[in-house]
Amino acid sequence: MRPKTILPGLPEAFVTTPELSSAVSRGVLEGILRSLAPRVYTKNLDDPAETIIRRHLWELVSGLVPGALIADRTVLELRPAHDGSIFVVSDRKRDIKLPGLVIRSRKGPPALPDSDRAFIGTLFISSPARAYLDNMAASRQSGDRARRTMTREELEANLDHAIRSQGGDALNKIRDQARAIAPRIGREAELVAFDRLLSSLLGTHDAPLLTAHGRARQAGMPYDPDRLLLFETLYKELRATAPVSRLARDHGPAGRTNLAFFEAYFSNFIEGTKFAVDEAADIIFHNVIPQSRPADAHDIAGTWRIVSDPTEMSTTPADPASLLQLLKRRHAVVMTGRPEKRPGAFKLETNQSGSTVFVAPDLVEGTLIKGFDLYRSLDTPFARAVYLMLLITEVHPFTDGNGRTARIMMNAELVASAEERILIPTVLRDSYISALKALSGAKNPQPLVRVLNYAQRWVAAVHWGELQQTRAALERCNAFLESSEAEERGLSLRFPEHAAPGAGS
Repeated sequence: MRPKTILPGLPEAFVTTPELSSAVSRGVLEGILRSLAPRVYTKNLDDPAETIIRRHLWELVSGLVPGALIADRTVLELRPAHDGSIFVVSDRKRDIKLPGLVIRSRKGPPALPDSDRAFIGTLFISSPARAYLDNMAASRQSGDRARRTMTREELEANLDHAIRSQGGDALNKIRDQARAIAPRIGREAELVAFDRLLSSLLGTHDAPLLTAHGRARQAGMPYDPDRLLLFETLYKELRATAPVSRLARDHGPAGRTNLAFFEAYFSNFIEGTKFAVDEAADIIFHNVIPQSRPADAHDIAGTWRIVSDPTEMSTTPADPASLLQLLKRRHAVVMTGRPEKRPGAFKLETNQSGSTVFVAPDLVEGTLIKGFDLYRSLDTPFARAVYLMLLITEVHPFTDGNGRTARIMMNAELVASAEERILIPTVLRDSYISALKALSGAKNPQPLVRVLNYAQRWVAAVHWGELQQTRAALERCNAFLESSEAEERGLSLRFPEHAAPGAGS
């Protein structure tokens, strides 16, 4: 019996060569290889052909079209088009069909050694300057087949994203590079169109633009369209949520004071400004500023000054201008003890938390203003409160103090409509943060709506009275437990044994 064919060193999927053809043919006959397409084989006998090919996409393209230049819309998207098309420049003009993919070649100038880059295998990838010039060329769409180049709307969106992520200076450098290479690849006419489009997006030309965010950038009020999609996701969920109204009871002077106290206390605890309840009470009620932590003390005192002011907490934004004004004014009070954080002034540098990168500084005002349109069309105080909190949290307009400012704006919506506030006690902190991440990352708004609804129900159920009495009630509810400790002990936020009358569901 002849021994089985051995094909050492070959990847899961590969393009055969003349040197391998005999061994590959024997491997197919012996059942250790199978054909996926002409010249394309795999050692994987189980997975679908399309899955295997996608897994080894660029290596296979390199083997089938050696020396090709990734070009046209593919170089800007760096993935197959909606119909599976991959566009390349090569010395041949012939489509190569694979399961789920089509490599579409056109003839053109080869890779420029001083600008285009080596890619995977023998492939090259167009420089950004060449990519934009090539995509400025018109192309036709036939049926469901993808256009070879981007539409003007797609190019506007792509350039707007590039300006947001890289900055205008980087795009100006790409334009300079485009001027240098346009004559070498026969794209002089496309250079004129590209220059006009980029100038319009950067606000130095008034040629008409096609996209809403392109026109906003041209008008000097650019915004983050990806964040707008996120806000729309929450908006739809809030519109679909059954209306809830939890009118605030008359807690009396002591109850109102201590409800505001614990709002300031918990809101700062979320951000890592941690004091014992007695320490926080001394700071707020007796003006005791710990010498070792003066800035932290000012944070909690500044938050208290706003949330305990009935006039301030009954003020909500009537228009975009008043939204910006309220944000700056309230932030200035919260952060008064940290002048290095520029109290009351929007950020100058992009900020982030973990892997979440917030809105770029030049997009802050535009994104807040665009987001305001959805806010004012929500029907219930709870919906507006949740939406406004998320709007500010995701934009993150300030260097620091964004979470506290967002929750102040949230509760002002409720107080202005005589509804109960939303407090996030320490034991709920991780649930609250996880819900924000679920919306920001997975685009799932339900956990955030659920946790804030639960928190408001809990506030409505608590008897807010004298400080020590209220503190003891909150301890019985596990409100002060750190989330990790609560999890270890199998505890969670409890409702009071005797809920306040009219607490609702």
